[in-house]
Amino acid sequence: MPDAKVSPLNAIARRIVGAVFFLFVAVVIVYIGRDGYTDSNGDGISFLDAAYYATVSLSTTGYGDISPVTDFARLTNIVVITPLRVAFLIVLVGTTLEVLTERSRQALRIQKWRNKVRDHVVVIGFGTKGRSAINALLAEHDVEANQVVVVDTDQQALDAASALGLITVHGSATRADVLRVAGVQRARSVVIAPNRDDTAVLVTLTARELAPKASILASVREAENVHLLKQSGADQVVVSSETAGRLLGMATRTPLVVDMVEDLLTPETGLAIAERPVTPKEEGGSPRHLPDTVLGLVRAGQLYRVDAPEADALEPGDRLLYVRHTTGSDDDDER
Repeated sequence: MPDAKVSPLNAIARRIVGAVFFLFVAVVIVYIGRDGYTDSNGDGISFLDAAYYATVSLSTTGYGDISPVTDFARLTNIVVITPLRVAFLIVLVGTTLEVLTERSRQALRIQKWRNKVRDHVVVIGFGTKGRSAINALLAEHDVEANQVVVVDTDQQALDAASALGLITVHGSATRADVLRVAGVQRARSVVIAPNRDDTAVLVTLTARELAPKASILASVREAENVHLLKQSGADQVVVSSETAGRLLGMATRTPLVVDMVEDLLTPETGLAIAERPVTPKEEGGSPRHLPDTVLGLVRAGQLYRVDAPEADALEPGDRLLYVRHTTGSDDDDER
């Protein structure tokens, strides 16, 4: 069963209303049976005295200046006031216990997750770029939602990410302690997609210090900041403004080319750019003679276009970048 979403203020307000109700019932009962009580002044029990007695009785303070003297008043205390006292304490103490229990559960869940998580992806920023990156990640079959951690300062964005099953961390990614909570030191990749280039530089510096072996991919708005990201430790930098500008420029003359590029960048349907290892049967051959549409190959971490001299013959350990048909079977990925 899903947990009912109740805000902390509403939960506290409900408990206060319940406590006031129990107190009011006790006051009315004491005031109705006021003839069975005596006080140290000997001037009778007023409504204020009844409220005072009910308050100190339910809170277990019990100063003793007002006490039941008749059998009926004492029986009423046993049968009615004592259960009300227990209910009153349960309401008040229950609030504290519930908060402490929930915090303990959350701390245990976080600790358990941090001990087990390995090779996950940390995404800094859940804006348009961050969401698009996550959609592309989830479209691949080897990435599950619980392997993606989103770090952002916007709680509404984190709520939206949590609704997708993603792990969320609230805080500024420029702080090392926040990135540690996200487990960046054990992450496979870090995607940095904030709204500001200066923030991207600072986050990259912090992430690289904590995760020297992770793959860091960053997005910037201006091309002049690419070298700053590279110097800060980013492995790949995407210039969002220039990429969009190129597509807009191409659309003025060849709009269908832009449609094809968008198709290649959308992994869910149509065509997509994928990567796979070279099979033993393909070693020694040319990538231009393969049935796949090969765009390039990766050898020892270096990318070569398909028309480069280094790509004339495939070698063991090479990986191919090719165009994959995503609407059909995925069996070609297993070759």
